[in-house]
This record gives sequence, C-alpha cells and structure tokens, in this order.
Amino acid sequence: MDIGVLLDRGAVAARLSASTKRQALGAIAELAARQLRLPSGVILDALMEREAAGSTGVGQGIAIPHARLKGLTAIRGVFVRLDQPVDFDSIDEQPVDLLFALFAPPEASTQHLRALAQVSRLLRQADLRQQLRMARSPDTLYALLVRDVHSSAA
Repeated sequence: MDIGVLLDRGAVAARLSASTKRQALGAIAELAARQLRLPSGVILDALMEREAAGSTGVGQGIAIPHARLKGLTAIRGVFVRLDQPVDFDSIDEQPVDLLFALFAPPEASTQHLRALAQVSRLLRQADLRQQLRMARSPDTLYALLVRDVHSSAA
C-alpha cells in the first residue's frame, strides 16, 4: 500500500500545538475534517472511542490513531508533527510528537490492517523519524513520507 495514496499533501501539518492527548487528537480531527469533508466532532469522537480501547501510542514518540468512519469510500491518512511532545499513554511511556492518523470505511477491515502495518513499518525507521522531526514544512514532511515508501519498495 502506497502512503501517497493514503496521504494528501494537504493532510500534513508541521508544527501543531497541543498540551494533551485530547488536544492532539482534536487538531488531527480538524485537519481531517477539511480533507474528508466530515464534521470534526464526529472524527474526534471516533478517535477518542478508539483510544478508550487502548492507546495508539506505539513507542519512540509515535502514535497511529485510527478510526472507522461512515461516509468514507477509501482509507485516508493525516500526518501531524507536534511542536512539543504530549503524554499519550504509549507502550514505552514516552511522549508523542509524530502522529499518523488513519481513517477507514467501516467495511474496510483487511485494507485498514494493511494500512496500519504499512504506517507502522514506515515509522519504525529511526533515520526517517529523525528527518521528520527536523523538517520545517508540511511539504518536506510529505516528501519524506512518500519518498521513503517509494525508496524502500524499490
């Protein structure tokens, strides 16, 4: 699965401010609402419901929040780099500053799992995480995410 298919250039934010997990997810919901043309409250509620089942903080400053949303026809992503890490109840107890949110139609179970696996593999790369943290613009973040997938697939 190609990250460029999941992630639009306009669905990337370089320096969002948040001081809590809920604020970080709220910022993601606002960005996603513009991309998905769905109400941000519906998106935030779905993200919070998923977080209540267990944190999506996967360690090393990374979280992969995800939700199923009625009204979607394809899996879509949003990438956010926070200006300051926030507590996310991550498995390694480290705060999170890199968030790649995924949104899937309710019936897209297999594709949703594949997308989660792809994003997880991508963000496990220490050199990429470092580059993402140093990037200053959404365009640079987008290029790093998409380029890395194409170079690792070759």
